[in-house]
Amino acid sequence: MEENLVHLVSLDQRSTLLQVWSGTVGVKEEKQRKKIESGSIHEIPLRKGVAQSSRSSTCSVCGKNLLSKAGINAHWTNHRGKKQLMCSECDKGRGDHSCHGPCVRIHGEAKPFRCSACGKCFARSTSLCSHMRVHTGEKPFECTECGKCFGQSRYLNSHMRIHTGEKPFKCLECGKSFSQSTNLASHVRIHTGEKPFKCLECGKSFSLRGSLSSHQRIHSGEKPFTCLECGRTFRHNSNLTSHLKTHTGEKPFKCSECGKGFSQSGSLISHIRIHKDEKLFRCLECGKTFNHVANLTVHQRIHTGEKPFKCLECGKSFRHRESLICHQRIDTGEKPFKCSECGKNFSHSTHLASHMRIHTGDKPFKCSECGKTFRHTANLSYHQKMHKGEKPFQCVVCGKSFIRSTYLVHHMRTHTGEKPFTCLECGKHFGRSTTLNNHMRTHTREKPFTCLECGKTFGIRAQFTFHQKDAHRDEEAV
Repeated sequence: MEENLVHLVSLDQRSTLLQVWSGTVGVKEEKQRKKIESGSIHEIPLRKGVAQSSRSSTCSVCGKNLLSKAGINAHWTNHRGKKQLMCSECDKGRGDHSCHGPCVRIHGEAKPFRCSACGKCFARSTSLCSHMRVHTGEKPFECTECGKCFGQSRYLNSHMRIHTGEKPFKCLECGKSFSQSTNLASHVRIHTGEKPFKCLECGKSFSLRGSLSSHQRIHSGEKPFTCLECGRTFRHNSNLTSHLKTHTGEKPFKCSECGKGFSQSGSLISHIRIHKDEKLFRCLECGKTFNHVANLTVHQRIHTGEKPFKCLECGKSFRHRESLICHQRIDTGEKPFKCSECGKNFSHSTHLASHMRIHTGDKPFKCSECGKTFRHTANLSYHQKMHKGEKPFQCVVCGKSFIRSTYLVHHMRTHTGEKPFTCLECGKHFGRSTTLNNHMRTHTREKPFTCLECGKTFGIRAQFTFHQKDAHRDEEAV
């Protein structure tokens, strides 16, 4: 009785086998031939050689005599090739059934390796080992340059490009190179215009997933980034980083013209336009020009009457977000910004910055008409209107015009009788916040304005100014 040795045979060799077996006699062999022809079998027995020794076998494909099982296995590799089985899902070749297993697990979704911590399953044990580092916090791959550690080697490889400057991923449209393939994919969307990430609330689309996440915080009101100094919260980490500079006093962006420093690059760009007298943005209503589009947007609210920032406590609305924040701090009494020179506190960083110029004597804003300098850009703008005779803010009741919108607001209260500022000590009401502040000093006895000539102090700035102009006039004449 013949001894059969079983080996794997590739599908493309069936025709060869069928030709060799066409002359074979026997019922058993005929059944085997039909199985091969139908494609239902991937195995074929080797017939034992008739004229050879009892231990030899003859190759059914080429007729070569083989003396051992090891020789048979080695010989059959030549016929079937190194990639004898083909995966029907991915066309990937595998050497035998054991090698074919990984493909079956991947495409058949058999994932026998389960994470005991979270229950996630994996097709390979190596994938499970990498995943476990998420739970253990293990980071065995360390950067030799900076010492930073990573949980997976591929993350280390990506990180190393920061040090080497390698940028292997190149945009075919503009030639720009990137260190990460994901960064290239995001960049390509600039050229294609593709915006695959869509907000379900308003329908707005974005090219980056991170941009969508940031946008969604507008709808949710989420502000996850908190300042540890004053408790203020922000939607974006970049906004927090900029805000922190108001506490540290850091101003890394310096004007090459006047040396003034800024905490944000955008502020420096806007400032430089003052020196160049560059005003790119024009109001279509009144023709006024601005050196920054944000300033134009705010200005246009004067014409439209729009006040989009509303106080939830009292219902009062404001044109500027900063005005609302300052207003809210009046109610809470919060003044997180402190002057390092005199210790005075302010409710807003811009107020502190303006105040600091009193100590430094800095007047960076210069009138191009008469050369007069000012501490604040707003004062320069108002001053320039005096040269032009411009008074764009007109009272609808009596027709009187004003240089500043705040003057018009104050004037309107003479018609309405409104006095929104109340003294907490005596309950007296005032039409202006400055009048309330002056009044409050009658209770506190505070006199912050000191004459440098005689040392006399005043509680009201107007009295102090009058004293300087009048009291020492005779001394100056002498």
